[in-house]
Parts: sequence; C-alpha cells; structure tokens
Amino acid sequence: MDDYEVDLIKTNKRQARQAKLAVRFCPIQLRSPARLGAEQELPVYAVYADEVDCPEGEEPVSWMLLTSEVVTTIEDARKILRWYSYRWRVEEYHKLLKSGCQAESYRLAAEGMKPLLAFLCVIAVDLLRLTYLHRTQPQMPVEDVLSSVQIEVLTAKSPQLPAVLTVGWAIEAVARLGGYLEHRRKTPIGIQVLWRGWSKLSDLVEGWQLAIQT
Repeated sequence: MDDYEVDLIKTNKRQARQAKLAVRFCPIQLRSPARLGAEQELPVYAVYADEVDCPEGEEPVSWMLLTSEVVTTIEDARKILRWYSYRWRVEEYHKLLKSGCQAESYRLAAEGMKPLLAFLCVIAVDLLRLTYLHRTQPQMPVEDVLSSVQIEVLTAKSPQLPAVLTVGWAIEAVARLGGYLEHRRKTPIGIQVLWRGWSKLSDLVEGWQLAIQT
C-alpha cells in the first residue's frame, strides 16, 4: 500500500481539494459474459484508492478501477489513477463540444461533418483551456492565453479595465460578449454563454484585422 495525491475539481457534491489516497492493486480474473459463449476468464488488474484524512463534511473518495493495463508496481497503479483523474477534464471537453459548440445540431453528411468537427474540436480545446486556467490560475497574465489582437478587441469592448489584465478578466470579457450579465456575477459562467462569446470574439477579430489592412 502506498499514498498518492490527486486534485479533485469542484462538483455539485464536493468542494475542490487535493485528496490523499491510499493505493492498493492486485490481478484478478473476470468471468466472460455468457452471451459470448466463452468459458475463458479475462485477466485484468484492479486498482483500489481510498481517501485518508478526508476533510470534515466531505464524503471520502473511494475508487475501484479495473484495467487491462499491466499493474505490477506502485508506479503502474499511480499511472492508472492519474489517467482516471483526467476523466473530469475529458467530460468537460465533450460537454463543451456538444452543449457549447452544438456539434450534434449540424445536419451534414459524413464528409462534410469531418472538417466541421475538426474545427469545433479546436474551439472546444481552447475553451477548455481557458475555463481550466480560470478555475486554477485566474491571475495568470492574459498574454499567456490570448493573442494580441484578441486582447485589443476585448479591451476595446470592455467598459472598465482592471489594473492588470488576467485570465479571470478575459473569461468574463468573453462571457459578456456572449450575453453574460454583470449583475449576476455570483452565477457561474455557462458553457453556451462562453461559446457565443468566443464565436463573437472570432468575428470581431476578423473585422479588426480587415480594418487594419484597409
């Protein structure tokens, strides 16, 4: 048994925190599904992780993960836990792609959908990065995440500017373009608002660049 620390994001049921997990692992055999008509057992590995020293008022994390990856050392087990901890980020990405970018709303044939989906995936990744940094490093300089033209457009569209332009400011500025209301600052910025704001920012950037060229 060994310990492993993992960052847990905020959900409806818990606050964001760093959890200390007691880790165990072992090989196991799973019975093959009857519908496959096979009697051979399936060799997999189980990784158990139970939170220790859980904060008062929070429900301790308890995971049992089954994997086809070989787990024979504690380093292997940590790798599986690290992969699993990315699950929330992957879910957030798909949420941005489906609910924000509305990827499922387009009615195109397969060949037409491929380039559109590739374009929307890039936007979803950009928004995922922004929302992640807004949550974890809101004081990061905005120059680290946006282009100079994007910053110029946002500053021109913002009624008031802070002393230092940060990622936190950029997210709120993009959200305002998407219809986010200032008097509802305690309300979390929604995915669709961000998508509309990012889409409008892209149009404004294109117009800004055309105006400079003429």
